[in-house]
Amino acid sequence: MHDWITTPITADILRGALDLERTEHGLLPHRLPARARAQCADGQLAMAESQPSGVRLVFRTRATAVELDTLPTKRDYVGVPPRPDGRYDLLVDGRLTGQASVTGGNTLTIDMTTGTAQLRPGAPGTLRFTDLPDGAKTVEIWLPHNETTELIALRTDAPVEPAPDEGRKVWLHHGSSISHGSDAAGPSTTWPALAASLGGVELTNLGMGGSALLDPFTARALRDTRADLISIKIGINLVNVDLMRLRAFTPAVHGFLDTIREGHPTTPLLVVSPIQCPIHEDTPGPSVPDLTAGQLRFRAAGDPAERASGKLTLTDIRDELQRIVEQRAADDPHLHYLDGRNLYGQADFAELPLPDQLHPDAATHRRIGERFAALAFTANGPFGK
Repeated sequence: MHDWITTPITADILRGALDLERTEHGLLPHRLPARARAQCADGQLAMAESQPSGVRLVFRTRATAVELDTLPTKRDYVGVPPRPDGRYDLLVDGRLTGQASVTGGNTLTIDMTTGTAQLRPGAPGTLRFTDLPDGAKTVEIWLPHNETTELIALRTDAPVEPAPDEGRKVWLHHGSSISHGSDAAGPSTTWPALAASLGGVELTNLGMGGSALLDPFTARALRDTRADLISIKIGINLVNVDLMRLRAFTPAVHGFLDTIREGHPTTPLLVVSPIQCPIHEDTPGPSVPDLTAGQLRFRAAGDPAERASGKLTLTDIRDELQRIVEQRAADDPHLHYLDGRNLYGQADFAELPLPDQLHPDAATHRRIGERFAALAFTANGPFGK
């Protein structure tokens, strides 16, 4: 039995979200501001930005027990085995000490062959962590990176106060589902979360599954968000959805960078090209689901001959991104380029292949995070200077 203290969930104990929406149940963290959400009717983006990758409750307390009431929205895909419940990670003074899930909640059933989705409402659930070490400590509860989560109530058996600002730099990152954390073991072990921990920085993760598409409203969100370090990982989603040709890609990248620079004119800005992905290295998109083996895999549906007309492959995107960054860096000494194959390349694919041909598994997330930290946050890296 515990004498519970209920603490209102407010922005001063929540990190990694750009906006908080009041719902009938509680608070829904968003990773894009309301203005950006209003400018796009795409269901994939709406789902991705509402999934709280990198969002965590952070507070100081002497509590030995914590409860969190939430309403999750889980995803099921027609023809694919059920997904596991989203995982919450408990960190105490920076160390992972607990993992748990919330059962129940809403269920969104998605049919990838027809592009339709159906929502089945469900009931809230309670997350519970007990036997925390006694004494004053910093507690972090990382929300599931792949499960939309409405926050209802926070209870502890001792008072809670906001954790003080430790003066760490804020790293703002934008990318695709790989940055979002697809197939990572948990929210604190996506590759950006691992890299942030190794680099000693505070993460704001705007990795958006299926939605790193050079949207102007995303660029404005990056422009208007506090950051000491910024990285953008560009490429795979543009091929996935066959969104644009080379003619449109080049000015879109320039415009995206121009917008970020309006708010962060001298902030270190790292442009990262795609990691190795054999199905799209030299074959354009779109990527289409393949369920013939009873599990979800993807294949490239484009024709390599279409590259002549400007259809994009990962090879084309890397070449053009490097050229753009080299051109702009002549006047922007704080702009840098990183070839994504230095994070995960051909030899890595041979050792740790992408299980569905697009997304890395948990071990590969760790490898990418460790390599990014070593390349970006060390003394000679773009974020270590």
